[in-house]
Amino acid sequence: MPGSTKAMGVLTVGGLVMVTAYTVALGSNGWLWFGWVVLGLLTIGMVASRGA
Repeated sequence: MPGSTKAMGVLTVGGLVMVTAYTVALGSNGWLWFGWVVLGLLTIGMVASRGA
């Protein structure tokens, strides 16, 4: 499903931008970064499974 993988990638990049903006404005929040890492790992997993 190339469309869902692309959407997940866009969501991951958008999430990184939002978490970074939050960190700059209000300070770091470990749970936000943890959530973004999990989202990134899911995206990488989707890309890897699509390539297999």
